[in-house]
Amino acid sequence: MREAIEAVEGAFRAKGIGKAQMPPKSYVYFDRYDGDFRVMPAYLEDQGAAGVKIVNAHPLNPKKHGLPTVMAIIVLLDPKTGAPLAIMDGTWITNIRTGAGGAVAAKYLARRDSRIVAMVGAGVQARTQLIALKEVLDIEEVRVNDISAEKAQQYAEEMGEQLGVNAKAVGDTGKAVEGADVVVTTTPARKPILMNDWVSKGMHINAIGADAPGKQELDPQILTRAKIVVDDVEQAIHGGEINVPLSEGAIARGDIYADLGEVVTGKKPGRASREEITIFDSTGLAVQDIATDWVVYQKARETGKGIEVELL
Repeated sequence: MREAIEAVEGAFRAKGIGKAQMPPKSYVYFDRYDGDFRVMPAYLEDQGAAGVKIVNAHPLNPKKHGLPTVMAIIVLLDPKTGAPLAIMDGTWITNIRTGAGGAVAAKYLARRDSRIVAMVGAGVQARTQLIALKEVLDIEEVRVNDISAEKAQQYAEEMGEQLGVNAKAVGDTGKAVEGADVVVTTTPARKPILMNDWVSKGMHINAIGADAPGKQELDPQILTRAKIVVDDVEQAIHGGEINVPLSEGAIARGDIYADLGEVVTGKKPGRASREEITIFDSTGLAVQDIATDWVVYQKARETGKGIEVELL
């Protein structure tokens, strides 16, 4: 995770200084199956890393088909020739790099003395988010809430032991969030699950779950009180946490403070006071994937992992 955070922070820096190409992700919707897949290309110019990820989102998979909600495949290309360099699984990479993105956001936007984290959602992404946050914050207490009390309890036991923190399942979302320094939402919700009354001054929120049109986890009133930082403006407008409030007129495009690349490069300051509320709206960027994949590819070449094949 430490390597992933370094790679992802570098990707946001490259994006912030204009050294990354990243066309908007394209969606194909499977309405009858309540799912979709996205195609996500990117090129990090200074690294010479280029490629594309194909990733799905099918929330009903675990219950109906015994498959993960998110699965992905990544192809890396040689920018000099266009030849494929590697084909790799992208499911774990997606989880890791998304967690790393949350950590980068917290590094710049959360209070440095943040100790209490509230997790709303107890799935796979909630795990990598917490693992990543532990790398940048001195976390002492974790409260987890999930629609499934059993999953929340399992999460608390497993993550508490793994990370050496005091983790507990809390049945009421409001009680889990109250008094937390950092709140992370990782659900597929299409209506608010984090309410304005629960959010106090100084909180930082990583809004991770909304990554497609119509998805929404936060009460729009929270957005009107907060400094909003997105991973990418156009993607966030299309399918991030801000997509529904924007379409309904609760906020305007001008209410977006910055993208994370601007904050990482110092073009705009991150947290400016202990009292302000900050939000990171994460949609997941192709540059995060390619930066992380490039580390995996380089390490695989160095250690002889993987299977080499002749494609041409």
